[in-house]
Amino acid sequence: MKIKDIYNKAVQRGIELDPRGKAEVEAELRRAKKDFEEIKDADKKVFDKESLTNPYADTRILYGEPDRDIKAVLVGIDMEVGEVLLADRLRNSGKPVDLIISHHPEGRAMAALYEVMDMQSGILLKYGVPINVAEDLMAERISEVERRISPANHTRAIDAARLLDIPFMCIHTPSDNAVTDYLQKIFDDKKPGRVSDIIDILRDIPEYKDALNEKAGPKVFVNSEKRRAGKVFVDMTGGTGGSKNIFEKLSVAGVGTIVGMHIGEDHRKEAEKHHINVVIAGHISSDNLGMNLLLDSILDNVEVITTSGFRRFSRK
Repeated sequence: MKIKDIYNKAVQRGIELDPRGKAEVEAELRRAKKDFEEIKDADKKVFDKESLTNPYADTRILYGEPDRDIKAVLVGIDMEVGEVLLADRLRNSGKPVDLIISHHPEGRAMAALYEVMDMQSGILLKYGVPINVAEDLMAERISEVERRISPANHTRAIDAARLLDIPFMCIHTPSDNAVTDYLQKIFDDKKPGRVSDIIDILRDIPEYKDALNEKAGPKVFVNSEKRRAGKVFVDMTGGTGGSKNIFEKLSVAGVGTIVGMHIGEDHRKEAEKHHINVVIAGHISSDNLGMNLLLDSILDNVEVITTSGFRRFSRK
């Protein structure tokens, strides 16, 4: 495979699994093209043309010619300078590494993480939150995240990869779409009656079963396993956590339980206040599940070397 084949397949798979639906994603791409056509020529020089075909700003080829052939990839959840040096050490010891794949974004993909968060408004609409309310609540949170990541030195890992000439790619939202789609379909099909049933379902999935051994398995963060589950909302995509003010709207819309990767203390208190059960499946374990599902569908005859919290569980 070539780097561009892996990248294009990841983006396409992300679109197919996008919880907003393919039609909404295609409408977003049309809006991006319209915006590009209307801006000044000077601004077109710095316009991110990848956004015309890839709706996920946190998923990019960050270094390396797209036509390079790939036979082995080093995959991890967080791939920073240390992991780049590890890739070089592996190459020098006879273990080929043709490409680094990080789940969490680095470089310009990290700087643009906030740009994918608007998709959360479309997801909330599907769960009964009026779009005008969802967009209002998300606008404040998106600005907050943009300000938080703005001062970061986000090019460090990419600079190291460039010096060592190791291609580098990150795949974030397409992977998160994969885990969200997979779990939502399971809960919609099995219709768990109690929160304890949700925990049991998660513990049967290899990635979460493995996380139990690392003391990082699924846990109830709000309310108890004895509570009725009600409508289950899998909230695991859209860049990073959304607005803490959305729990009231979700409660009114009939959501009984949220299954997520992680939750901040302010968000936890709001969920508790509005009587929503919260099950935290686990951050790294959920990222593992999403990446495994995605790699199964986009890699052909490519060796996967794992590091940085990633464990390969193939379903092929």
